[in-house]
Amino acid sequence: MADVKAKVKTPKKKASKREKKDWIAAYILIAPVTLGLLVFYIWPFIQNVWFSFNDVNKFNMSTFVGLANYKEMIGDKEVWRTFGNTLKYVIVTVPVGLALSTFLAALLNAKIKGKSIYRTLYFLPSVTMSAAVAMVWKWIYNEQMGILNSAIKAMGGTGHNWLTDSKTALFMIMIVGLWMTVGYNMIILLAGMQGINSVYYEAAAIDGASEITQFFKITVPMLTPTVFFVMITSIISGFQVFDTVYMMIGKASPAFEATQTVVALFYRTAFDYGYKGYAAAISILIFAAIMIVTVIQMIGQKKWVNYD
Repeated sequence: MADVKAKVKTPKKKASKREKKDWIAAYILIAPVTLGLLVFYIWPFIQNVWFSFNDVNKFNMSTFVGLANYKEMIGDKEVWRTFGNTLKYVIVTVPVGLALSTFLAALLNAKIKGKSIYRTLYFLPSVTMSAAVAMVWKWIYNEQMGILNSAIKAMGGTGHNWLTDSKTALFMIMIVGLWMTVGYNMIILLAGMQGINSVYYEAAAIDGASEITQFFKITVPMLTPTVFFVMITSIISGFQVFDTVYMMIGKASPAFEATQTVVALFYRTAFDYGYKGYAAAISILIFAAIMIVTVIQMIGQKKWVNYD
């Protein structure tokens, strides 16, 4: 008897006219976003993958070459040199930026006057045009008339060629990148802190826990989902850094090779030299690196991210 009941299929309820109208309205509303993703993201990505297997000239005439672009890329020292510069940028800016953003968020989460003013001041660099930011900082680092060297000389020191010295140029660009991103990440982390239930802090205060203990025992563990999100987005943006490097370091600069990132190499290869097929292969390398790092993070987050 039980088997007979199991075999009997319950008839599916037909959708009413109202439900059908709601479905149509929903599809109409998501259609612009879906079309935008298909036209500006998905199709260009598919086209880029195809280009990576072709020799594409300046007139977009393509000739299929198979894995020739990837074989050339593996043996290209310039690709791995720029990839190494990009890794340096990511390794330094991500942890330092995360620490600074968390510190500033904790300060603004405290009961201080003028919090809205500080939030605005810290957030402004992230909404300022990258080209404008790069030009201002390039002037600050200027060898003869820069504010930084002027301040150092005023204190009795000697100036330095910050953007032409291969030992310091990349670190100067890192400072600009941190200045632009710390405020944005701070706002996200601050929102995460304000989402933590105050009951935990009240219970810890009753038990005699200090503010520092509360921060490391309550705030940090409860903030790990937000930290995880900020970490992923920071790594992705770090691998894609281009505009500040392009604007601040010229081709004739002695520090050109020490500061060029893999995205800058992609841009030069595609638009300066016209080797679009080879440039497409470089972009696939960037995509693969970001995907590998993201997958590792997604697997590793189970051990340290607290979603409770």
